[in-house]
Amino acid sequence: MKHLSFLSKLTLFTFVISTIPVLFIGSFSYLTSSNEIQKNVNKSKMELILQINSNVEHKLTTVNQTLNQVVNSSVLKKALNNPLNVTDFILYNELRTEIRNMQSFDTKLEDVILLNQRENWMIKNSGLYRLNEYQNYEQLANLMNVRDSTSWVLNPSSLFYSEESVNVTGCDYSISLIKKLPTNKLQKYGLALANIPACSLQDFINSEIDPLDSIIVLDEFGRILLHPDKELIGRPATAGGFNDFSLVTGMSESAGQFKTVIGKQDYSATYLRSQLNGWTYLSVTSIKGLTKESSKIGTYTLLICACMLLLSVLTAWLGSRRMYSPIQRLLNQMGLRRPGIKTRFADEFQSIGEQMHHLFQSKSQLEKELSQHIRQVRTFFLTKAFQGSIKNRELLEELEQYGYRPIIEEWRTMAVITLSIDYSSESSYDKKDLHLLLFAAHNMVEELVPPGERLAPVIIDHAVVTLIGSTEGSAEAFHRTLYALTENLQQEINSYLKLQVSIGLSLPFHNTDKLPTAYKESLEALKYRITLGKGIIIQYEHINSGNHYLNLNYPVHTENDLMDAIKLADTDKAKELLHKLFGCIFKLGLSPQEYQIPLHRLLGNILIMMQESGISLNQIYHVNGSLFEELTDLHIVAEIEDWFWSIVILPMIRVFHSRQNAQYHNISEKIIDIVQHDYDKDLTLEECASRLHYNANYISSVFRKETQYYFSEYLAMYRFKMAKKWLEETDMPIKDIAARLRYNNSQNFIRSFRKQEGMTPGQYRDNASSRPRAVPDDY
Repeated sequence: MKHLSFLSKLTLFTFVISTIPVLFIGSFSYLTSSNEIQKNVNKSKMELILQINSNVEHKLTTVNQTLNQVVNSSVLKKALNNPLNVTDFILYNELRTEIRNMQSFDTKLEDVILLNQRENWMIKNSGLYRLNEYQNYEQLANLMNVRDSTSWVLNPSSLFYSEESVNVTGCDYSISLIKKLPTNKLQKYGLALANIPACSLQDFINSEIDPLDSIIVLDEFGRILLHPDKELIGRPATAGGFNDFSLVTGMSESAGQFKTVIGKQDYSATYLRSQLNGWTYLSVTSIKGLTKESSKIGTYTLLICACMLLLSVLTAWLGSRRMYSPIQRLLNQMGLRRPGIKTRFADEFQSIGEQMHHLFQSKSQLEKELSQHIRQVRTFFLTKAFQGSIKNRELLEELEQYGYRPIIEEWRTMAVITLSIDYSSESSYDKKDLHLLLFAAHNMVEELVPPGERLAPVIIDHAVVTLIGSTEGSAEAFHRTLYALTENLQQEINSYLKLQVSIGLSLPFHNTDKLPTAYKESLEALKYRITLGKGIIIQYEHINSGNHYLNLNYPVHTENDLMDAIKLADTDKAKELLHKLFGCIFKLGLSPQEYQIPLHRLLGNILIMMQESGISLNQIYHVNGSLFEELTDLHIVAEIEDWFWSIVILPMIRVFHSRQNAQYHNISEKIIDIVQHDYDKDLTLEECASRLHYNANYISSVFRKETQYYFSEYLAMYRFKMAKKWLEETDMPIKDIAARLRYNNSQNFIRSFRKQEGMTPGQYRDNASSRPRAVPDDY
């Protein structure tokens, strides 16, 4: 929208002030007369629409009821599950009879169509078709996607008569009542369509209606179902001139009136929205015909307003031109009113103010972008300087370019500090947050260390690195200053971020050519966290004590116990032994490099045991990479122990545990089977272990765990069970029973039986014979 100039606003203001009273009086008289006339006409139009709506819905309800009889008939239900081949002529004839009965009613039905997508057939007046061979198969299949199970839909008539040479309906569109089939199932695969020619709705309209008036019917999607111009049937309401039809669809009332413009003429529209199918019935009347009596008032009002408008515009224009001339000159000087330049501002004053604001904003933006680029380039330069990628001469030139040369020349002693976060599983942060935490630590270093005592800190390989300088000439004074500064950094970071950090300090130096060496010294000092623990400040000069010999007493026995606990899937024991093993390893006075030897040895032995047990690395480690590389990147004892447990040992215990659950049950079943077959032999636990190829102690513990009995107990129980069976069912002598059950003599058997049952075998047999025997189930 084009904005008005200040001169135009002055002119319009004068015009509005002078014409409002006349416009108000004229409009009031004109609208009052028009509204009274329109109220009476609207009332009659609403009655007409109600009558037409009643007639149409009566016919539609009749069609719906008759179609319901068809879709619920037993013939159609049977046909839905039948492919309707040539052999199904009787079923097809019954369906045609149902359709003809429906069309016999006075419903203006042109055709009734049945289609079954699952069985691939379609029936209509002209015969039976294979659905996928029908010309408009895809369009008919899309009708399955209608929203409701029963819908009134406007469709092109050619959709249903594509195989005939002419349109038998004589109408380009048909109103289809669509019902999804089967009606009693959630899965729909068929349709029943009752087609009414859209042109037949014209039969419900009185032919004596005023030619200036129109009766229009629209479906729920705004498409024309009935219109005096039959060419518009099936087209959207906008094609009939209803550019403001959204006024009807946006109203919550089901009936009412609104005004619209059709063909550049004003019309009054009375509408009624059907509750049956969402159709909208419209009676459109020309407002020109309604307001013939009030047209004179409108003409006089228009003439008066036009005269006042001309007078107001002339007066405002002449006076405003002289007041506007200084503003015009200013705009020309700023280039805002040159030909070809469009402005987006409401007035000239806003244009001038925005132009000034833009100038200041551009200046600030340029300064901000330049500062960001300088910071990025400076960070890149300092990173290369610490890593030794810049020559000393170039280093001094770059330092001067970034404004550091004067500061460094004042420093008499310098040192590199490297700050790293001591992460552990007990921290409240996740491992994925380390980068954000490192950035926060970087910002705190910038804030806590005065700019005159440092270079800008940079992040290199998970550590914050910076150069600290001092004008102090004394080494002791510099050490005190440096230690106080790093201790303050530790405390503040711990206070605000709840994190422990370690700081490595290089040896003091005096020239910038030592910068890369100092960086390596600080990193080397930081590696001693593996020995000294977390949250420490390490000076490089305190760690090189000359103790280079390796005094390694590796805890082999504890490692073997750990391996056994892993194989037995004893989680608690394995975790306890791992902690004990780490306690033994880190009691040794080793350097950080030397600690890698026992740690890699432990990892190697575990992996060898894993391979010998038939476990692949993919079963416990699903990441592309090397376990040894991951271990080398860890520097804190708690972190290393947690890594061994969670990444290596615990997944392996789970594999052994799943194996044992299946293995234990299998072993117990085999032992029970051996007992039941060889109970009358000299059977021992060692004999079972030999047959199963297992260690006797191992299968004893497995059998005890699965059955809650020792092997000897279970064998004795089963032998007594067989003894009681023979005593009850046979006349076998007790001596022979004892011999079969592998007793050395019958007295030992009698003694054991009395202890188990509280009576001798003979008494048990007498009691069993006096009891009535149970009758077999199949007797």
